[in-house]
Amino acid sequence: MNVKVIESLTATRNRLVNEISGLSYENLNKKPDTDTWSVAQVCHHLYLTESVFTQAIIYGLNKVNGRKAETKPIQLTADRTQKAKAPDMVVPGIEPLEFQQITELLNHSRNLFFEFYNQLEDKSILKEKSTKHPLFGYLPLDQWVELIYLHEERHIEQIKEIKSRL
Repeated sequence: MNVKVIESLTATRNRLVNEISGLSYENLNKKPDTDTWSVAQVCHHLYLTESVFTQAIIYGLNKVNGRKAETKPIQLTADRTQKAKAPDMVVPGIEPLEFQQITELLNHSRNLFFEFYNQLEDKSILKEKSTKHPLFGYLPLDQWVELIYLHEERHIEQIKEIKSRL
């Protein structure tokens, strides 16, 4: 799992950065309409989500009575026809961001995740423990890890939609 996870996280992040690189400050921060996030806000949301997911995985690992959960169909995360409201803790701010600020935030959350993940000697423990996800309920921790890149893939598609409307 280790190599596949790292490859998936890296490939998805590279696609994200390629999708936003070259956008002007104005296009990074322009909202196509009042109900849609800007590209910068989507990226801020991804930073917040990855940070929260890392904390949730660590929390789940440290729970004394951590229980095993059934795997869930998390691949549905990438389906943009299924709308979900972001929990308040991962709703992006409204302040505009420069490309460099965005990449620094994304690098920060990814580095924190990798720091934790790479220190984990026995990654199979992630299948044995779970913690509650706002949409999926109790989710095995290894699926929380997969959700990081599946969620990012979902939002890459959202960014493409936003860019087509600018």
